[in-house]
Amino acid sequence: MTRPTPPVTIRRVGPEDATTVLTLLRELAEHQDQLQHVAVTVNRWRELLSREDVIVLLAECDDGRPVGYVSVVRHLNLWACRDILGLDDLYVRPQARNGGVGQMLMTEVARLAAPEQLVIRWEVHRDNEAAQRFYTRLGAGLTTKVIAGWAPHRYAGHTDEQPSGGVTPAC
Repeated sequence: MTRPTPPVTIRRVGPEDATTVLTLLRELAEHQDQLQHVAVTVNRWRELLSREDVIVLLAECDDGRPVGYVSVVRHLNLWACRDILGLDDLYVRPQARNGGVGQMLMTEVARLAAPEQLVIRWEVHRDNEAAQRFYTRLGAGLTTKVIAGWAPHRYAGHTDEQPSGGVTPAC
């Protein structure tokens, strides 16, 4: 069942919105039980929001109350040899869910991508079935893929080795 949502507007945020963006990001991280991984500060958000390639759209009620956000980063995809938009986060506060806010945010991202026909890519946790249903309703294609990450503490031992681990590769 769709809950009524007060009139909502979507706007691109600027450095002056860093505190709001960090608050929403921390809510999302807490919801995903990932708060311990949030290291970004308000000052760093101010810097990031000054960059043209970092795009954060904020959904606000007509009274200025934030109810959600989406963040994307424009970057080069080497295989396609063109830029894409990498969606980092889509978050709607619990009281505003099922009211069309997520769809509004995603529609605005699509509007940003459309003039240059940029592909929009993102990841979703395998067990987040609600998000998968939402993205499927939007028309997104879902592909299963294992995502690998190599944190500095895990690759640190490799940086002291000779290339190829001291083995002479065969040609």
